[in-house]
Amino acid sequence: MGRLANRPELCSLNQMTPKPKYIAGLVQMSCGLSPDENLQKAAARVVEAAQRGAEVICLPELFRSQYFCQREDAARFDLAEPVPGPTTEVLGRIAQAHGVVIVAPLFERRTLGVYHNSAAVIDATGEVVGLYRKMHIPDDPAYYEKFYFTPGDLGFRAFDTSLGRIATLICWDQWFPEGARLAALEGPSVLFYPTAIGWHPAEKEQFGSAQRDAWRTIQRSHAIANGVYVAAANRVGFEKPDGESAGLEFWGSSFISDPFGVVLAEASADREEILLAEIDLSRIEDVRRNWPFLRDRRIDAYAGITNRFRNEEPWRKKE
Repeated sequence: MGRLANRPELCSLNQMTPKPKYIAGLVQMSCGLSPDENLQKAAARVVEAAQRGAEVICLPELFRSQYFCQREDAARFDLAEPVPGPTTEVLGRIAQAHGVVIVAPLFERRTLGVYHNSAAVIDATGEVVGLYRKMHIPDDPAYYEKFYFTPGDLGFRAFDTSLGRIATLICWDQWFPEGARLAALEGPSVLFYPTAIGWHPAEKEQFGSAQRDAWRTIQRSHAIANGVYVAAANRVGFEKPDGESAGLEFWGSSFISDPFGVVLAEASADREEILLAEIDLSRIEDVRRNWPFLRDRRIDAYAGITNRFRNEEPWRKKE
């Protein structure tokens, strides 16, 4: 279980007949100090979601531990694991037993000294059919991810599963329309965003509402601009994994949006929950026919998108 399907860097190139409708499930959970207990809890939540009808289930980012990136500590590299490894083995057995697809975020140990913030896509066979490595790596107060994670090098991909094509990005990727666009152009029905995002306690009163609204809005915009479903799975709870950090309050609010930004299901800010929503390929077709953003893209005019900012040569005199 949890073994790799025939690689081409873990991306199946065989087109499968997509299921016209299926149920997506998100697990919103709190995370404790024990990785094994977190994995057991996540496994139980996945089983519960499957029993309630979910066919593809996404867990929160780095769910096997509390969010350790609140400070730089080399000992935290001990939390990493290979792919396949313990997480994909456990969840692979569940995927096969219940006939579900699972998006399994994990701290990947690629080789000695090289680590990624990753998400494995496990098909209903129990096999790993895709691996995404987080591309955008933040470095902000209490989000010191550049210390821990090598930027992803697999690109923005979609993966064939027994339900059809799905894509996953991770947390900080949520803010970048380029990543959403490139993933959407691979043909998935859903962009899954496993997430660990919350408030600095000192900022919540003044900025908290606007921060969460911006997070929700940017992801709904990805759904609209690309004509795909978007599903974000966040954690909940206050986490202060050591005495040196101020702690973070994770704001939950996991949600599933349809291809025109309509929120189909949304969780609370402070409770563990399982969200379910129907993914309907005919809805994607209908939205794209009426709002043909993909049709009207000017792919001949976008070369400048690869610049960091507009081309500037301030030392040259203007003629």
